[in-house]
Amino acid sequence: MSVDLEPVTRLSQQHRSGGGSLVMLLQEVQAQYGYLPAEVLKALSREIDVPLARLYGLATFYRSFSLTPRGRHEVTVCTGTACHVRGAATLLEHLQRKLKVAAGGTTADGEFTLVTVNCLGACAMGPILVLDGVYHGKMTADKVDPMLGAVTRQPGGKLDGE
Repeated sequence: MSVDLEPVTRLSQQHRSGGGSLVMLLQEVQAQYGYLPAEVLKALSREIDVPLARLYGLATFYRSFSLTPRGRHEVTVCTGTACHVRGAATLLEHLQRKLKVAAGGTTADGEFTLVTVNCLGACAMGPILVLDGVYHGKMTADKVDPMLGAVTRQPGGKLDGE
């Protein structure tokens, strides 16, 4: 894979001149590329003279970073105990079938990334689904379909290929 590294040079120069934390720099790099490609991290390591292992350590420690391409939309399902007993597993299974992707994956068309978390801290509203940062409580499969359709601009919750 060939990646345009010009943004790495520009961002690393900004980082050197203005200081700032490595986390902030990685956030800027991820905003530029949509994720943190290995080739970009290697170039960044050379540009700012920081060990590659340190960059990978930060990139894997914080959930907000991704080492693989993410979908345009992120769907997060809470699988914690309170959400689980209220049907999170059924909701997750429905999403996996509908999106044709396993939890942790991104759809082939790059539209959705489906992730699970152990707790979102809103147990009374379980099961919880977060779509593009917006929390939706007491979710069911019937409620999910129109939501997905709305973000893909497909009427009736239909996704391409259905």
